[in-house]
Amino acid sequence: MQFATLTDMITKAWAGKTTKEYKILKGLKKENLRDNMTNTELILNMLAEASTKDISQAINPETFQESAMVAQQGGQIAGDARKALEAKTGKKVVSSLNAKAVLNSKDNLGQIEGEKSTDE
Repeated sequence: MQFATLTDMITKAWAGKTTKEYKILKGLKKENLRDNMTNTELILNMLAEASTKDISQAINPETFQESAMVAQQGGQIAGDARKALEAKTGKKVVSSLNAKAVLNSKDNLGQIEGEKSTDE
């Protein structure tokens, strides 16, 4: 339970949403959130986790409260990167795009491409 709470804290710090809120945004029920992240979302999530691990190893927290502080700090590093990227691109990183939508768009693109090649 504490692991899930810490994961939620990391996600909230970098994405601005709890894991549950993030899954709702992406329209997920039982599906894995990670499997439905864009490449940028996944990279920032990994940065948050790696930063948290590195900070944890450096300061060796002994209590849940100290671990929560580390989770917040690690997530904030990725959150700062997300905000900087959004400022440069003008686009939100955290999106509702999920694997099903991507697969459907690829299927539709394939059908369109197939239609073009048969028409030519």
